[in-house]
Amino acid sequence: MINSYITGVVSRLFGRFASHEFFPFCQCVINKSYVRLMKLDMSEFDETCNYKSLNALFTRAFKTPRAFSDDASDIIAPVDSLVTYYGEIKSSKSFQIKGSSYDVADLLGERYKDRVQKLELGDFANFYLSPKDYHRYHVPCDLKITSLTHIPGSFFPVNLPFLKRKKNLFIENERVVIESYTSTGKLVFIVLVAALNVGKMKIAFDERVQTNSKVDQPSYYEYDAVTLKKGDLLGWFEMGSTLLILSEKEALTFDMDIMKHVKFGENIGRLK
Repeated sequence: MINSYITGVVSRLFGRFASHEFFPFCQCVINKSYVRLMKLDMSEFDETCNYKSLNALFTRAFKTPRAFSDDASDIIAPVDSLVTYYGEIKSSKSFQIKGSSYDVADLLGERYKDRVQKLELGDFANFYLSPKDYHRYHVPCDLKITSLTHIPGSFFPVNLPFLKRKKNLFIENERVVIESYTSTGKLVFIVLVAALNVGKMKIAFDERVQTNSKVDQPSYYEYDAVTLKKGDLLGWFEMGSTLLILSEKEALTFDMDIMKHVKFGENIGRLK
């Protein structure tokens, strides 16, 4: 099994490499090599050599914003990703993949233990971003953000083989837990999970959140008036990783195919 200390060191070193701006010719070679190796579709983005670092390429924005439903009840995919699993939260358990459950309280951390019961019989969905995917994440519906917790942890891979082999992977890895509420007051958690080579997880509305650092204790932040509209930028992974959605009962319903790829902006369910 991969050592958690080694994966942490590798992830920080890779983050430094990816953030470094090499001479334009060298950077162009690096960028083109990555695009070719990972088979990136760059049709919606700037020219490959215009990105000044590999990290800038990872976190690329669209040249033209994607369109999505303006129906307030429609939920859109927050990321370009593979839907690895979704379903109902039962007995305070969710699944990282079919047949491998974990405790929701352990995922969310000490700050949100009193919220766990509200999630009973609610819905969860897991979205895995591969290195070739668009790495920005957006809000799936109108949400009011009330708090956020950064929980330090490991940097194990979150690809399918590891999801199947390693129990409690989402709980062991570093993560950012975002507490939010829908327009009807229903609780929705968005959880960003780090992985091997994820340099940082950035939060667009709060630059204080510093992931993949040397802190070893959770950091907690509260907000009075962070209201985001459907499709608004929530942040970005500086490499691929996983985004989880957990909601209370009768907040929303998902309509997706497991092990199928979705794109940001695509309808994936409805608010109840």
